[in-house]
Amino acid sequence: MHPSTIKHHSTNDIVGLFGDLPQESEGLHVYISKNEFNEIPVSYPFRTDNHTFMLILRGEVHIQLNLIHYVLGSNEMVVIKPHTVMHILKMSTDLKLVGFCFSNEFILQNNFKKTDYDALNFFTASNIPKLKLSKEERVATLSLAKLLAKNNQTTEIALPFRKEIIRHGFITLMYHLAAIFRTAHPNLEAEFSRQEDLTLRFLSILNLNFKKERTVQFYADELAVTTGHLSKVLKDVSGKTASQLIEDSVIMEARLLLENSSLTIAQVADELKFSDQSFFGKYFKKQTGFSPSKYKNIS
Repeated sequence: MHPSTIKHHSTNDIVGLFGDLPQESEGLHVYISKNEFNEIPVSYPFRTDNHTFMLILRGEVHIQLNLIHYVLGSNEMVVIKPHTVMHILKMSTDLKLVGFCFSNEFILQNNFKKTDYDALNFFTASNIPKLKLSKEERVATLSLAKLLAKNNQTTEIALPFRKEIIRHGFITLMYHLAAIFRTAHPNLEAEFSRQEDLTLRFLSILNLNFKKERTVQFYADELAVTTGHLSKVLKDVSGKTASQLIEDSVIMEARLLLENSSLTIAQVADELKFSDQSFFGKYFKKQTGFSPSKYKNIS
């Protein structure tokens, strides 16, 4: 792995970079900015394994999520899925925000019910837009976040039923946000279907393997389904076939790496496990219309 490729950060890494302390529950962190930012805490593209909400209380932030540019202002919130490449481009000096991040392990360890999963299914929706919260929704969200953060702080004196308050406080906050999302997007499918489950499992395996495995057969074998069934399900859920989603992952990573001026095209080809630079160049041009060198010059 080249030292300047896209970094992967754990929750504790992000917590430290934002100047916060680790909290009580492993796999859950609530961040409420206390001071204005003098500089961007993480100035390069990075990934995490966590689900993340980001709610802007004041000011403005420009971020890229998988190369899509978002501008978030006061009372606007965005949902960031695991393995998303996030790049903070610009922050206003008066920025204040609330962030919630949690891992799949936190969900599993707390034995949430199926109805709880159904409430969280907006995480599986494609192309989730940013949400604009009303004044009342913002006040309620911040109040729930403060309650959860207070009980999750290791510096706080442990109250009776602390773990129960954290568990129920978290799910109350998630239901609150789910209600806001469902109100804004009433046609979202309420049930967590088998097709969505297969899609999530495919995307999870894809995120771990796309650099070295680019055949649909590999992923179908991992999921114990036929290639035809896999592509049909993915097309129904995401609008793209398995091969298209594989190509999208490779090309997105290639574009991000090519934008890094310290990496040569040969190093990018090697990082993405292509047999040689020429084969990578043909693959990239077929998908984008640009040669890697031309894309590097214009990016």
